[in-house]
Amino acid sequence: MGHPAILTVDDDPSVSRAIARDLRRRYGENYRIIRASSATDALDALKDIKLRGGRVAVILADYRMPQMNGIEFLEQAMDLFPNARRALLTAYADTDAAIQAINVVDVDHYLLKPWDPPEEKLYPVIDALLDAWQATGDRELEDIRVVGHRWSEPSYQIRDFLARNLVPYKWLGADDPEGRRLLEAAGVGPEAIPLVVTADGRALAQPSTSEVAEAAGLSTAPNRDFYDLIIVGGGPAGLGAAVYGASEGLKTLLVERQAVGGQAGQSSRIENYLGFPDGISGAQLTDRARRQAGKFEAEVLNTREVTGLRLDGSARTLTFGDGGEVSAHSIVLATGVAYRPLVADGVAELTGSGVYYGSASTEGPSCAGSDVYIVGGANSAGQAALFFSRYARSVTLLVRGDSLEASMSYYLIQQLNKIDNIHVRTRCEVVGAQGDGHLQAITICDSKNGRSTTVECGYLFVFIGAEPRTDWLSNAVARDEKGFVYTGPDLLTNGTRPAGWDRDRDPFYLECSVPGIFAAGDVRANSVKRVASAVGEGAMAVTLVHRYLEAQ
Repeated sequence: MGHPAILTVDDDPSVSRAIARDLRRRYGENYRIIRASSATDALDALKDIKLRGGRVAVILADYRMPQMNGIEFLEQAMDLFPNARRALLTAYADTDAAIQAINVVDVDHYLLKPWDPPEEKLYPVIDALLDAWQATGDRELEDIRVVGHRWSEPSYQIRDFLARNLVPYKWLGADDPEGRRLLEAAGVGPEAIPLVVTADGRALAQPSTSEVAEAAGLSTAPNRDFYDLIIVGGGPAGLGAAVYGASEGLKTLLVERQAVGGQAGQSSRIENYLGFPDGISGAQLTDRARRQAGKFEAEVLNTREVTGLRLDGSARTLTFGDGGEVSAHSIVLATGVAYRPLVADGVAELTGSGVYYGSASTEGPSCAGSDVYIVGGANSAGQAALFFSRYARSVTLLVRGDSLEASMSYYLIQQLNKIDNIHVRTRCEVVGAQGDGHLQAITICDSKNGRSTTVECGYLFVFIGAEPRTDWLSNAVARDEKGFVYTGPDLLTNGTRPAGWDRDRDPFYLECSVPGIFAAGDVRANSVKRVASAVGEGAMAVTLVHRYLEAQ
C-alpha cells in the first residue's frame, strides 16, 4: 500500500475503463489507480484501503449511478478519507443539477464527459487536485492537540485560529480521558485550558495566537527590514496583490493579524466567483491563493498586528504592536472589514460560548440537533445558513429588513427556499441573549407587531454591517466618517488635490492621500463588496505601485 490511490467509480464499463486508462497513462508511476463499477464496490474498496493503512489522494465519482448517486457516495467517502480531494463526473445535460447538488457536499471540481483530449480537459484538473492534497497532507492523527472546554471562549479562539489558518489539529475535551492525561502530563489543571501540545511534545498553557502560530510553524517575523511592497491584510485583495506583486519581481511582504483569507476565507461556499461554476469554499480559495503567492516567493507574516504608519522620506514604515517595525517603498492597505458587534443584553458575555461572529465553521458538527439562529441578510449570512443546515435541526435567519431581495443574491435566496429546515424571519432583531456559561436562549423583537419573544437557541451567528479596521491609521491618510479610506478621484475636491500632496500629478485611482500608499478591497471608500472586485483591485494596485516606483 505504498503509493496513494486515485479511485474512480462509474457504472458505465466503457467510461470506467477509459478514465482508468487515461489516469494510468499520466499518474500510474506514482499512484495506484483503482476503478469500481458501483458506489457500493467503491466504498468497499475505500474501507479495505483504510484497514490496510493506505492513503487516498483523489476520488472521482459519476454523478448518475443506480442505488446511490455520486453526491451520496462522496458524502460517505468523506467519512473514510476526509482529506481526499473529490470530483464529480457528469454529462453536459446534468451540469446544472450537479452544480446545485455540490452545495450539499464539499466537492472540489466536476468534470464533463467526454474529457478528450485529456491533456487539456482531464489532467490539469487532476494535477490541481493532487497539488492541493499534497499541500494539505493526509494525516488522520494531527500533530497539534488542543485541550479545552466546548463553551470556553479562549478554547474556541485557538481552534478557530488553527482552522482558519488550515493547520491540522486534534480537539480534545478537558473531561475526555486523553485530554485529562495530557493535562496531567503537562502538570496543569483544567483551569489552565486551553492547552496546546505540539508535535515535539511541548505544552503551551493558555497560549496567545502568536505562540500557537510559532508552534504550528507559521512565519511570525519578517526576513528582511525593507521591501518593495508591503500588503496589510490577507483577504482576497491582499492575496491578489501578493500574487501579482511577487510574480512581477517585487520583494513582497503580506502582513496578516489573524488568518489569511479574511471574511471570504470563512465562507462555506462562494458560488459567484468567475471560473468556479461549481463553487468553492473560502478555505479552498484561500489555500490556493496562499500557495500561489508562496510559489512566487511572496512572504506571509502571521499574527502580527500593525498599529501605526510613519513616513521616513521615501520609505513608508509600519509599526507593530510589540514595538517592531518594517519598511517598504510602497504599501497596499487591504485590511478589509470586521462584522459590527451585536449590541444586545448578554451578547458580549456569551461571545465565544454560543455567540459567534462569522460562520465559525469549526462549530458545524457541534450544532447537530440544535436550533441555530443567524443574524443578517447578506450573502455571508445566506451561505452560513446553507452550511449549518447540514448539521442543525433548524436554521433561522433573522433579518431587519422587509425581505432578503435587497441584500442577498438571487441564487442564494433560491437555494434557501429549497431547504426545509431553513426559515427566514424579516423585520426582527435580537435584543437579548441568555445562558448559564453558554448560550441557551435569545430574545427577538418583531417590529411588525412590537412584541418580544424568547426562544431556545444553542448557537447564534452574527453577520451584521461592516466596520473597516483602520483606527490604527489615525490621521496618516484621509478617511471618511466611517473609517473607509479615500482613494484616487475621491480625494479631489473640485479638481483640487488633497492637502499635503507633493506630486505634480493627481493621485492614482487606488492611491491614498499619501503617495505610495494604496488601498484595495472592502477597506476602500465606495468599493464594491465582492470577492472578484477585491482580487481585481489587489492586482490593479500592483500595477499602480509599478507606476509609482518608476516615477521615483
